[in-house]
Formats: sequence, C-alpha cells, structure tokens
Amino acid sequence: MKSKFFIPIILFAAIVFSGCAHEFNQVYKSQDYAYQYEYAKEAFANGKYSQAISLLQGLVTFQKGTDNAEESLYMLAMAQYCDQDYEGAAMTFKKYRQSYPKGIYAPIAAFYIGESLYMSTPEPRLDQTQTVNAISAFQEYLDIYPDAKLKNTAQDRLFELQDKLVRKELYSAQLYYNLGTYFGNCTSGGSNYEACIITSQNAINDYPHNSYREDFALLIMKSKFELAQQSVEEKKMDRYRDAEDECYGFINEYPESKNKKLAEKYIASCKKYTKEK
Repeated sequence: MKSKFFIPIILFAAIVFSGCAHEFNQVYKSQDYAYQYEYAKEAFANGKYSQAISLLQGLVTFQKGTDNAEESLYMLAMAQYCDQDYEGAAMTFKKYRQSYPKGIYAPIAAFYIGESLYMSTPEPRLDQTQTVNAISAFQEYLDIYPDAKLKNTAQDRLFELQDKLVRKELYSAQLYYNLGTYFGNCTSGGSNYEACIITSQNAINDYPHNSYREDFALLIMKSKFELAQQSVEEKKMDRYRDAEDECYGFINEYPESKNKKLAEKYIASCKKYTKEK
C-alpha cells in the first residue's frame, strides 16, 4: 500500500518543482524590472535566498536612481548573509554604506559588516586577518552608533573576537615552548624558549584583561627555567636568577594556582645552582 502512494507523491513533487523552476526562469529572463523586484522581495520573504540573490544582482544596476535602488542593495546584502555567503555579504553591506551613508538601513548595514566578517572568521590556529577586520568593523559601528540597539551584541562580539586573537597567541607561544631546543626554525638566532617568552609577554601587554593570563605566565616561567638550564655557563647565573624571580612573581600573582608546586620546585633548583656558584 505504501508503494502505491510513494510514486505519485514523488511525481507530484517533481511536477511542482519543475513548475516553480519554470516560473523563476521566466521572471529571470523578463525585462519587466518592477516585476522582478516584487518577485525578488517575495522570494526573500519566503527564504528562497538564492533566487532573490540571482534577481537582485542584476536589479541593483538597473534600479540605480530609482526609489527601489537603496532597498535592492540592502536586500541583496541580507540575502547573501542569510544564504551564508558571508564574504559576499560583507562586501555588499560595505557597498551599501558607501552608496547610502545616511540611508535608512545604514546602522544595521554597519552592524552586519562586522557580523558577516565574524561569521567567516577561522578557528584560532589559522590566519586571523578576518578576525582583525571584524573587530575593526564592530568598533566602527560602536563609534558611529554608540546608542544603537545592537550595541550589546556588538560588544559581546568584540570580546569574543579578541579572545580568539589571544588564543592564537597562546597556541603560538605553546608551540614555541613545545619546540624547545629544536633550532631548525630559529634561522635568525635566538631560541624557541625566548620566542615563547616574547610572544607571551606581548599577549599580556596587548590584552591585559584576557582570561589566559595565567597560561601565559606559566609559559614564561617554564621557558625562563628551561632557558637557564640550556644556557652556556657564562649566562646561567643571570638566567637562573631571572627564572627564580619569575617563579616568585607567579606565586604572588596566582597563589592558588595548581602550578604553585612546580614554581616552588623551580625555585629550589634555581637556589641550588646560585648557592653552589
């Protein structure tokens, strides 16, 4: 019984789909731009974003100078965003703001430039150029529209994006530490432990309120101790003292840290060397 109904349902769906496709093709080929515009609006409202995009990409040119030009460009950007073409949406929202800086959709377009870039940012281990661009876009939105209704969302996005940049630095610092004594990547001199220390210190300075401060501090402490151990004899005394100071600083800043015992172990090793010398 099920098979008797299954085939007719498939045939009915195919006929409906074919009819819809035929209707869209007729609209797409039409020279009646007002009709295309109304069809694009209906397609957008019904979630048929690819159809709306196909029509609006042509209409934004033909509509220039008309009452519908502004809305066409904004609707194209929003359709691209809803269709998950985030890079295309960011470019179109930027074009809208350049074309209509005081337009009715200018504030929301400014927000969605950042939002589109935010949606296309990669995971922290990859290049973060897009993340930096998204931060810049949201910051511009907040500067121009400080009382905008999406202010809180933009601020939350900024914190999240900055956190991604911090994690990028943390992964880089951790990688340097893990490379340790390997010199294959140190073509300009120095060492991986020194690179870890510099990367971690820069991250703390650039993002003083980040949630990974202890992780960076731990990497600095561990790197300074390892650097002291790996140093040539004439540098060991100064580096062991520096490592000891770093350990005390870590304990003072993070007295409840689970790594407190490690810091104390390092201190004992540093003292042993400096006393013997």
